[in-house]
Amino acid sequence: MSRARVAILVSGRGSNMAALIDAAAEPGYPAEIVAVVSNRPNAGALAVAERAGIATAVVDHRLFPSREAFDAELDRTLAGFSPDVVCFAGFMRLLTGVFIARWEGRMLNIHPALLPSFKGLDTHRRALETGVRLHGCTVHLVTEEMDAGPIVAQAAVPVLDGDDEESLGARVLTAEHLLYPRALALWASGRARLVDGKVVIDGLDEPPAPFIWP
Repeated sequence: MSRARVAILVSGRGSNMAALIDAAAEPGYPAEIVAVVSNRPNAGALAVAERAGIATAVVDHRLFPSREAFDAELDRTLAGFSPDVVCFAGFMRLLTGVFIARWEGRMLNIHPALLPSFKGLDTHRRALETGVRLHGCTVHLVTEEMDAGPIVAQAAVPVLDGDDEESLGARVLTAEHLLYPRALALWASGRARLVDGKVVIDGLDEPPAPFIWP
């Protein structure tokens, strides 16, 4: 059985990228990582990918006169690797509608919050300020509206008394490293699919046991 070809977009150290690479190295995983592309030439993720024997490329956004020009080159670079799925892993760029339309339905992103709550940045600070008791992370399809695409999978993390942004963020990041490989496996295998604007997952006829906190 052929595996889905996955390209990963990164801007920084790439801890979620590393989790995907590790998962894809396991026998039977339904996806293979064929490329890592960064908009920052000094991104630590590039070295990690190279050590894993994965092809890398840089499309430095600072070298382009407009978002449209950058997106066109990013599109060309990605197409050269023929990916079935593009995973965003800390990729800090908002892409144009033309690019989104070109790849829509094939792009996954992980966001450090339980969407639709806390879209955008500073999610852990905002969760603490709001006083929620559950925080977490979400893997979703990328659409033109930021952090608003159909949800593939989520993981909940309790907010503990005494948490600060660092401690809560570390707990969420641990959950991200578990959730993203599982969500990619669901999508790459075809078990998760888009139906009428929502993601359905084959084999989940019974709901999981409820998680209650505290």
